[in-house]
Amino acid sequence: MHQVHYRPYAKADEDAVIAHILAIQQGEFAVPVTAEDQPDLRAVADVYQSGTGGFWVAEMEGRIVGTIGLIGFGNGEGALRKMFVAAEARGQGHGVAARLLDMLIDHARTVGITGITLGTIERLHAARRFYAKNGFFEIAPEDLPDGFPRMPVDTHFYRLELA
Repeated sequence: MHQVHYRPYAKADEDAVIAHILAIQQGEFAVPVTAEDQPDLRAVADVYQSGTGGFWVAEMEGRIVGTIGLIGFGNGEGALRKMFVAAEARGQGHGVAARLLDMLIDHARTVGITGITLGTIERLHAARRFYAKNGFFEIAPEDLPDGFPRMPVDTHFYRLELA
């Protein structure tokens, strides 16, 4: 098994991160979204790595194989975004998704975030199972916390209470 390295995002990762995310969104799940539809990916430092947020990558053999982002949006709230793990790094044998989520949760606790909310889409069944298995519970759109940065494509919402 290949060694996976986990670290905070650096500006030099930008193109590799965008390629990684688009390959999964467009190539694997046929989500009709482009890099231009996701301006946050060209502004990771401003959007994620400011305030109480963060953005982390998993790297295997010099390639980005996982990403996860956290946007702090006030009142002890965080939004989980851009969690994408390459097919070859998925599953319990690798633990990439679990490790990225643990890093995000540890960071959130350290900076005083008490609730993490995320949005996803119907067809991402494995992702939805992963969130449920890791303590997230589904919430209705009307129960989203005030200020949650909602994405228009998202139809299913999950929350994890850290307090």
